[in-house]
Amino acid sequence: MTLPSADSSRPQQLVVLGTGGTIAGNAASATDATGYRAAERGIEELIAALPALEGLRIETEQVAQIDSKNMSIAIWQRLARVLAMHLARPEVGGIVVTHGSDTLEETAYLLQRVLAPSKPVVLTAAMRPATSLQADGPQNLLDAIIVAATAGTSGVLAVVAGRIWSGLELRKVHVLQLDAFDAGDAGPIGAVEDGRIRLWRPMPAGAPLGLARIERESSGWPRVEIIASHAGSDGAIVDAVLAKPQPTPLAGLVVAGTGNATLHAELEAALWRAQAAGVRVWRCSRTGAGPVIVHDERIPAVSLTPWQARVALQLELLEGET
Repeated sequence: MTLPSADSSRPQQLVVLGTGGTIAGNAASATDATGYRAAERGIEELIAALPALEGLRIETEQVAQIDSKNMSIAIWQRLARVLAMHLARPEVGGIVVTHGSDTLEETAYLLQRVLAPSKPVVLTAAMRPATSLQADGPQNLLDAIIVAATAGTSGVLAVVAGRIWSGLELRKVHVLQLDAFDAGDAGPIGAVEDGRIRLWRPMPAGAPLGLARIERESSGWPRVEIIASHAGSDGAIVDAVLAKPQPTPLAGLVVAGTGNATLHAELEAALWRAQAAGVRVWRCSRTGAGPVIVHDERIPAVSLTPWQARVALQLELLEGET
């Protein structure tokens, strides 16, 4: 296969890392799109199923084999280390990571913040198992490899259903549709069309925090929980979480607020108590789109999804502990 947008000045050794997910899943029937078992096929099998890749210089490595709902800090750490190792190799032009869709947005956000690579790290996933009549994994994987091998791409990206997303903005927005991802107001970076990419805006950028930020033993990472404000909220859940004993005391809370990150009055009072007890509290909106604009900074607000905000707060708390 010749990549039409590839630049001969760019190293064309590609690395494809597997972590499991629906893209590697099997079901008993080709018509079963929901009752499958994730993470049953290895990355070599997924690559072998794409004859269009013949002739490309591709290495494969199985980093994990999980349903991504079970993603852990330890696997994040392992994946980040493996990525950093391959990114440092001058002959490697880009890396693809197969991943489950459920926590793809959290992994992508973490990797961009920690690595912010000058080479492309392209995550991809599937909404149907490999056995499905509507298997979307093969096309998504092929598209991701095209993006990873194309000159001008960089940073942590996600490629699903022909769209290219920034790892800082990605979010899963549908349970079943093949086109299950979005980026709120930002929209996609570009698209893969007939084997070529068309870009609409710049790649994700920023200074990398570095691997040292996340190298602390996973069991010792600061514990950050997510709660939501809703009709009838009170402070009971906050007080209950605060009361959980050592060895993992609560370090942070992310609150998914209503509308413009607003909070029920009783919940807000409990959050002030949490802050007084030394817990870092951030709030964001549960709506899924739009910037958060607030005038009361007693509880800081961020324009991130609750899941991104949790990762961001963990990274900030880790800064003081490394």
